[in-house]
Amino acid sequence: MPHAFRAPNPLLVNISARHCHLTPEAVEALFGKGATLTPIKWLYQKDQFAAKETVTLVGPRSRVISNLRILGPCRTLNQIELALTDSIALGFDVPIRFSGSIAGTPGCMLMGPNGFFEMKEGVIRAAPHVHMHPDDAAFYGVKGGDFMRLKVGGPCATTFDRMFVRVDPEFKLEVHIDTDEGNACALQPDTPVELTK
Repeated sequence: MPHAFRAPNPLLVNISARHCHLTPEAVEALFGKGATLTPIKWLYQKDQFAAKETVTLVGPRSRVISNLRILGPCRTLNQIELALTDSIALGFDVPIRFSGSIAGTPGCMLMGPNGFFEMKEGVIRAAPHVHMHPDDAAFYGVKGGDFMRLKVGGPCATTFDRMFVRVDPEFKLEVHIDTDEGNACALQPDTPVELTK
């Protein structure tokens, strides 16, 4: 990959499987008063983790996805991120959105061991995006809110033309695409990737 020896950090591209982010209130409704999330796997971004706890998502016409993983820590809004294939299986018409942009999106019912929690909105397909430290943004010549291209090599080579840039001093350089996008380009750990403006 060009610039590999001058870039401040190596580029990592990860597939983000379907998951949900929940508020403390939602966690208590689903798992009981005083319940908190239990980390079982720490993720690449600082302080982010996959929780032991999972929920069942009940979609239109009572179609369900069981064992939907919760990612922690808790957030200030409830959001479920699905791939298009998941959305179709559930009977949802789910828009592509940036994380946190949930106004006007479909809602659903979540079921946990302690009860149900109704989400009025918050089911999205996450737009492909890249997390960047300010040093990475300076190197690539971009700022938060810009779009970049991700070139993926290999037998199913493709280019993602609208990779949304998110910049924060806490971020490590990492691209997130969903399972459908990862499968479409046959992404593997050794697949060559390049991020460009």
